[in-house]
Amino acid sequence: MKTRHVTLSPQASLSLRLFAGLIEEGRLRKGWTREELAERVGVGVVTIRQVAKGSPGVAIGTYFEAAALVGVSLFTDDPGTLKREHATQLERLTLLPKRARRRQQEPIDDDF
Repeated sequence: MKTRHVTLSPQASLSLRLFAGLIEEGRLRKGWTREELAERVGVGVVTIRQVAKGSPGVAIGTYFEAAALVGVSLFTDDPGTLKREHATQLERLTLLPKRARRRQQEPIDDDF
């Protein structure tokens, strides 16, 4: 399988490393090995090692599942609040255009 290289902005990269660190800290606080976390998440140990490094090639769902299992808060821990926030977000989406259109650029006036 070919590995994709994903380039992140410095802010996104640092945020991902912070998230990975929180997951690793949660795993250690629970006293779980990487093998145990991998089994609970449903992925291989190599993937959990990549999560611990903050690899951008790992699926975000894998990060979220690992975080939820080790107790890292995702937005909020209350399922009711999550449902309400999701419903509100869907309402906001309905008010926006269905698709974004590229703005036409004015022709460059390079006639000096």
